[in-house]
Amino acid sequence: MKNKHIDIQQAAEYFRDGMTIMVGGFMGVGTPPRLVEALLNSGVKDLTIIANDTAFVDTGIGPLVVNGRVKKVIASHIGTNPETGRRMIAGEMEVELVPQGTLIERIRCGGAGLGGFLTPTGVGTVVEEGKQKLTIDGVEYLLELPLRADLALIQSHIADHQGNLVYELTARNFNPIIALAADVVIAEPDSLVAVGDIAPDHVMTPGALIDHIVYPKES
Repeated sequence: MKNKHIDIQQAAEYFRDGMTIMVGGFMGVGTPPRLVEALLNSGVKDLTIIANDTAFVDTGIGPLVVNGRVKKVIASHIGTNPETGRRMIAGEMEVELVPQGTLIERIRCGGAGLGGFLTPTGVGTVVEEGKQKLTIDGVEYLLELPLRADLALIQSHIADHQGNLVYELTARNFNPIIALAADVVIAEPDSLVAVGDIAPDHVMTPGALIDHIVYPKES
């Protein structure tokens, strides 16, 4: 079987300027801290980040925004990160705000190989600007297109050596879905266990979706 273990320095070899990266988490909960720190320390720039939000200035993907590494954010809201708002208003960073349900479905479509989906969310608002609108049985829908990324960075509570993952409570949020929708997926677990220690029915993300596992900090 493929050895999926890499250290944080090897993970950084996957970072490059201008890439699109999906990051799990909701206000930083479920965001892989060591991978985000490695991304920041790598010095890469002009990133497009797809995430639920930009958390806080010192949490989640917030430090990437604060340090000017992000060219564009695609998110459902900016979180409580005033630097995101400042950069957006100043024209220093593009922000595409997407309704939360629409955002996760666009990612799901990207992972499933679908061409998009129809939703009534956003009809008659600024959300519909520039989008194709269809009427079906008298109801107007927007065609929302799929999202994919070059790289997905996800956090789990437990991983086994083949990359089968278990999440803890709300840290589950976006992580299982973005694991489907990126060319390379790197997981940062809190702890690592032997194959077979996770009951099959408890696996939330199968190891087939995970390319690499960063050793837990204590390792």
